[in-house]
Amino acid sequence: MAHKRERNIKSEIKLILDSYEDLFSDFDPRPYSKKALSEDFLSELKKASRDKKIGEFELNLMVPEAKRNLHDEAIIKARLMEHFGKHYIRIKKQIKYKIIKQGIFFTIIGLILMTVATFIEFTYAHKTFFSSLSIIIMQPAGWFLFWEGLNLAIFESKKSDTDLEFYEKMYNCRIHFVPY
Repeated sequence: MAHKRERNIKSEIKLILDSYEDLFSDFDPRPYSKKALSEDFLSELKKASRDKKIGEFELNLMVPEAKRNLHDEAIIKARLMEHFGKHYIRIKKQIKYKIIKQGIFFTIIGLILMTVATFIEFTYAHKTFFSSLSIIIMQPAGWFLFWEGLNLAIFESKKSDTDLEFYEKMYNCRIHFVPY
């Protein structure tokens, strides 16, 4: 039975805790349900999860048997899932919105530059040095911004950010408290 259980788990992270307080900020006096997570805990969790693929895995938090409290563990699990979910959704929205917005902006500026360059070329037809110089500068800049904007909006917005990947992993993991 244990062998079957191990086959179903693709990845596992184990962290040893002295107490539940190791998960939370030392400076936050609020109850577990509202307490801020410790930067040390998050840093260690990021290191431990770096080589894990997004998918199903377990986070096993090892606590001394004498210090276990099932009621506190339920509250802490809910707090961890709330934290990971909130950050995952926020970062996902920020990345997508920011990159897509920047891509659309670049594309529009590129189109404007190419339109102005075309207007100058048809209106002044290389009559002055400045009209020729403007065309020479605006056409490549317009093409660059146009294609770079499309690249950002279409491809870069889909690439994974490390924080986004971390919070997605944690949001989708199963959390267990294990005695040691």
